[in-house]
Amino acid sequence: MAQVKPSGGSVFLVEDEVMIRMMVADMLEELGYSIAAEAGEIEQALEFAHTKNFDIAILDVNVNGKLISPVAEVIEARNRPFIFATGYGMQGLPPGYRDRPVLQKPFQMENLAGMIERTLSGSATAERT
Repeated sequence: MAQVKPSGGSVFLVEDEVMIRMMVADMLEELGYSIAAEAGEIEQALEFAHTKNFDIAILDVNVNGKLISPVAEVIEARNRPFIFATGYGMQGLPPGYRDRPVLQKPFQMENLAGMIERTLSGSATAERT
């Protein structure tokens, strides 16, 4: 089955595990997306959420023991779509965000591509992939 590549777009990626962040960034680039910014800690993620331009964000729920909620709030206020990535399932999501799209870690590139496409089109709500 031939994979259809998206027309591109930029992604803000927040992930505290360096190897996972590198792997996801590689997946995104292979799918045709550019990386607008990467962050591995909440403070840096907050700064980038305020200042960087991006089409969509992928947010690790637990960043070095801190919930991603403050970053999600900034992105939401900027009216940008985002996807949570977590190994904890729906129960691990910050309160108030359980209706958001979720990628269950570990995920494959096909799942990532589909979730981004659905989220950008506005059809992803509280999906587990």
